[in-house]
Amino acid sequence: MSGPDSTREKPGWVAQLAPFFCLYVTFGTTLGFLISGAPLILRARGIDLAEVGFLQLINLPVGLTFLWAVLVDRIRLPRLPHRLGWIVLMQGAAIALLLILSRGEAWPLPLLFGLALATCFCVATMDIALEALVVETVGPERRPYVASAKLCGASLGGLFGAGVLIAEYDRLGWHGAVLAVAGLNVLCLLPMLRYPERALRRPSVEAQRGALALGRLRLLGGRVLVLGLYFAAMFALTGSNNLALLDLGVPLSEVGLVTGGLSSGINLVMALVSGVLVRRVGTLPLITVSALGVAASGLLMLWASATAAPNLGLAASVLGILCGGGLGVPVFNMIYRWAQGPQPATDYALLFGAAFFAAMPLRVGAPALAGAVGWPVYFALAVPLYGLAVLLLRAAIARTLIADRAADRAVS
Repeated sequence: MSGPDSTREKPGWVAQLAPFFCLYVTFGTTLGFLISGAPLILRARGIDLAEVGFLQLINLPVGLTFLWAVLVDRIRLPRLPHRLGWIVLMQGAAIALLLILSRGEAWPLPLLFGLALATCFCVATMDIALEALVVETVGPERRPYVASAKLCGASLGGLFGAGVLIAEYDRLGWHGAVLAVAGLNVLCLLPMLRYPERALRRPSVEAQRGALALGRLRLLGGRVLVLGLYFAAMFALTGSNNLALLDLGVPLSEVGLVTGGLSSGINLVMALVSGVLVRRVGTLPLITVSALGVAASGLLMLWASATAAPNLGLAASVLGILCGGGLGVPVFNMIYRWAQGPQPATDYALLFGAAFFAAMPLRVGAPALAGAVGWPVYFALAVPLYGLAVLLLRAAIARTLIADRAADRAVS
């Protein structure tokens, strides 16, 4: 069916947004637990920082989605609508893998890593289909609300997966924690099963085939590199705070609540108020003020690690979380703006996935670097890298905003 069914009433805002919100909750929960929570648990059990860095490779499918996004666009699975079929298949596979993973507390680390990597592949592919579903069934007037639902849902999921489950890990254990993630995946899939994809499908230009993804990668290459440096530097400065706090002697449950639970809670609030902040403050000023706060938090983490001050480290982490929350929406809004093209879902996979992949070497090597040089030197290196990355990203965003204003003046 190529167009929407005009005889069917368009669903209300809540009815249309709820399925997306629910699946973004599972995205945040599953990746939050596998990428942030599980490595923290293993670090507390005694594995060294180099092995913790190796576990960041679980992120790899998120960074490589652009390689198979075209297949998700082209192949239609039987019985269900195009995008919904992929969502159900990938979500179902992720649930099955989580059930297997829940039995593996004592299994060798390489086997656990392989299961987590496969689960991440399923979740990342589900996300690509979900983004395509937004493009094809949600009108421009509602897309900003879907973006807000995405950030809110992912933040709430991260709050549960990387915060609550870690704080309650001593009581739940590995089996209970992973089962909780699997159960939430089942519950949050149910609203999407009733989503009227065929009725809401919007007429669109026939997708270009073949080498489009690589062609678009060449066109977007500069922006991918800028985003990749930004994601890498942001992770270098803030993504290892949980490990630094653990090495400062902060208990695992407290680290989980601060860097997992509080982080997701702040991001949830920032996603809700971001529209007002962008309108009143402006995109570039908001990025500037937020980035200065993140850099200040890095300097405080340097001081805390140099003086063995766990309370100062906690305060620095909170400051970084608060200021970092002001960066998420303007950066991702610009990614959506840059993704405007004949295949916006595939372009999004290129901009976000390829940039994420470009940042992977630093994500993997950061813990080992900290272990080799010590946390004070590590943060002394991370702060200037972050400053350079933000300056380059801010310049790219400024060029786009100037070009958009010039185009608007030309039209008027």
